[in-house]
Amino acid sequence: QVQLVESGGGLVQAGGSHRLSCAASGTISSINAMGWYRQGPGKQRELVARITSGGTTIYADSVKGRFTISRDNAKNTVYLQMNSLKLEDTAVYYCNVNMWRGGVPYDYWGQGTQVTVSS
Repeated sequence: QVQLVESGGGLVQAGGSHRLSCAASGTISSINAMGWYRQGPGKQRELVARITSGGTTIYADSVKGRFTISRDNAKNTVYLQMNSLKLEDTAVYYCNVNMWRGGVPYDYWGQGTQVTVSS
């Protein structure tokens, strides 16, 4: 079993900064990538940022230059530093970890943490 525990959600003013954390625990095998997705009100879940085991990162166009994803491999933890937050960043943010399980890549998801950006 793998558990993902997210922390850092909350209320933040537009233009401000905030950081999310997600720690993976349990039976951790080889992690391929860790990332963050979000689902805003009335919207589909979308990729925000992702980082591979080798450190390669990808970002949604909407957050490029404002958000930074990083990871601590020793702690199996991924972070999302969010700067210059906008109202449209309001969403439930989900941590995602993709790792090998039985020879097949498998996605694990956190329970989600709410980030609300206010004006």
